[in-house]
Formats: sequence, C-alpha cells, structure tokens
Amino acid sequence: MNRSGAISAHIALIVLGVLFVIPLVWGISASLHTNATIFLNPFQWLPSPAHWSNFGKAWSSQSFGLYMWNSFFIAFAITIFCVIFSQMAGYGLSQFKFFGRDVIFGTIVSTLLLPFPAIMVPVFIFTKDMGWINTFAGVIVPGIITAHAVFFMRQYLSGLPSELLWSARIDGASEWTVYWRIVVPLTGPVVAAVGVLTFVASWNNLLWPLIVIQSKSHYTIPLGLSNFNDTYFTNYVEMMAMSMVAVIPVILLFLFVRRWLINSLMVSGGGIKG
Repeated sequence: MNRSGAISAHIALIVLGVLFVIPLVWGISASLHTNATIFLNPFQWLPSPAHWSNFGKAWSSQSFGLYMWNSFFIAFAITIFCVIFSQMAGYGLSQFKFFGRDVIFGTIVSTLLLPFPAIMVPVFIFTKDMGWINTFAGVIVPGIITAHAVFFMRQYLSGLPSELLWSARIDGASEWTVYWRIVVPLTGPVVAAVGVLTFVASWNNLLWPLIVIQSKSHYTIPLGLSNFNDTYFTNYVEMMAMSMVAVIPVILLFLFVRRWLINSLMVSGGGIKG
C-alpha cells in the first residue's frame, strides 16, 4: 500500500472509530441528565449539573448486583461449554475423514441461515419437558454449542500441520493426548474469538431469558433493564446509567483478550501454517 492509500485507510479507521464511540459517549451523557432534560438538548454532552447520583439510584432501585452476577454466571458457563464442545467438533470435522463429514459440516453451516425465532418453539418445548423453566439450566443448555462456533473452530483447525499431529501419533501418543497436549494449546487465538463472541451474545441476550425466566431472583441484566420501562413511564436516565455499567465487563473482556483477537484475525485467512 502506498503512502496516500495508507493515510486514507487510517482516516477511514479514525472516522469509523469515532462513529462507534459516539453512542457510548452519548449514553454516558444521557445517564447524567434528568428525565425532564434528557431530550431537551440531546447533544449537550456534559449536562450542568451532572447528576452522578443517577447511578446510585438505579443500582439501589433494583437488585442489579444480583442481576449482574446472574448474567456473568450464565454467560461464563455458556462460553466455557461452547468453547469446549465446538473445539472438539471442529477438531473432528477438520482432522478425521469419515463418511458424511462434509454433509454434517454443511448441515451445521446451513443452520446459520435460521433465525432463532424459527426454532424457538421446539427449543422451548424441549426445555419445558426437561423441567428447566425458571432455572439457569434452561438458559444455559440451549446455548452451549452454536453453529458459528463450530464453523470458526473447524476453519481454524483445518490449518493445523498434519505432520505435527502424525509425528506425535508415531511417537505413541494417544488421540486424547494429541488433542490436549498439541491441538488445544495451539487454538488460543480462535478460542479468544469464539469466547468473546459467545460471551457478548450471552451477556446481551434478552429474548430467551425473557421466555424462560419467571422469578426476579434469576433475572439477568437485560431483564433488569426492561424493568425501567412500564406502561406509563420510562426512567430513561436510570436505564442508561445501568446500561453503561453493564457495558464495563464487556469492555474489560475485550481489553484482556485483544492480543489473541488480533492473532486470530491475522491467521483467519489460512489457519496455522507449518
């Protein structure tokens, strides 16, 4: 890329970065307003006076500490199970040749075309028959493996050098040893990518917990935020205050795994090269 092209690319990235940051900045600004002034001057980035007490009022008005713990527990459990199961599935679909392998993988990928509402009813019936309504298991189990996670894992593991795996097998390593000692340590970048995508999707999920969860003791952050909206009044400032608090764990997660995410993008074109 020549110098002018590089400058244009950097300018475009800066513009995109600003566009992505504006909603977050506006959300912080809105949380410092009052319900009477939030829409009077929406572009007043720092209201005077700034009502920082909105955060304390919003936190104490509902059990947001409990909701955040529930969200973290559910998102963490789904992420762990999804990474483990999709990693195993991706390894099997990429490194073993068996009858119907491509058909199975094609079927898995084709399910990406199905929106969740299309399968929501049968999933709900299964959850109800298992007795998981109003339980954490009812929220966690349907999300422990996803098609996009299997797809990413399979594509990444397809680039593993077969010579490395066969050399371990020739030395007497069992298939389980090959998987745990060689394959798993090499999948850090794709594990980070799949883990972040899965965690964020679970953390933000509103529809499925809304259907399954009934008691407030099992509420997640999105369900708790919906309590600020009723038939006659919407408490926008407290809703925005808790929305900004709910974003913090996701931002910290991205900062923690950013190195592995960058590595996953660098090798996504062809997996691992021997």
